[in-house]
Amino acid sequence: MEYLDIYDEQGNHIGIEERGIVHKNALWHKTVHCWLYDKEGNIYFQIRQEEKTFYTTASGHLSAGESVKQGFSREIKEEIGIEIDAENAKLVNIIPFIMDRENKDKTFFRDRAFSNVYVCEFLGNSTDFNYDHNELAGLVKVNAKETLALFEKGSGSIPAEIITQENKVTSIEKRNVDFQEFLVNKHETAIKKYGDILKKVIELTN
Repeated sequence: MEYLDIYDEQGNHIGIEERGIVHKNALWHKTVHCWLYDKEGNIYFQIRQEEKTFYTTASGHLSAGESVKQGFSREIKEEIGIEIDAENAKLVNIIPFIMDRENKDKTFFRDRAFSNVYVCEFLGNSTDFNYDHNELAGLVKVNAKETLALFEKGSGSIPAEIITQENKVTSIEKRNVDFQEFLVNKHETAIKKYGDILKKVIELTN
């Protein structure tokens, strides 16, 4: 059973609770959104297994008692299979996130999260990844400047490297990816969702 720290709307810690109860009762908790980039100004998106859309490099809930940077390292290890020192990770922003969704059984999933968004330089290469096939269908490496321009325009495509694995063998396919392939929820825009992250990577690599 997984327990999370819970908070009031101002971010004050008020206790711990089981994860299912947190989402049933719309309790505020913390998540971490982990982004990896390289010194050439490229950034890594994961390809989500179900939707095949592009999202954070890795992300998830912070467990009770876990720091944000501890959570960053753990989520990266669990989802893409590499060890990374997150002590040098840089904060982009902390975003209050609210979403209510009706489940198939007519119950509700209520999300109230303080999303801690961090970027960290990746010193390895694409063949180092050993991602969780239950969650990811692969990863995508794109240039941060080109991606920012794509999101500002709101349409079009950019060059990318698609990183996939089969039987522990990594394949890299170079192709253009379309604006529509990046995950954006109904109440969001791509530039608002990802713009500050891309700008941070550009700032750190220029």
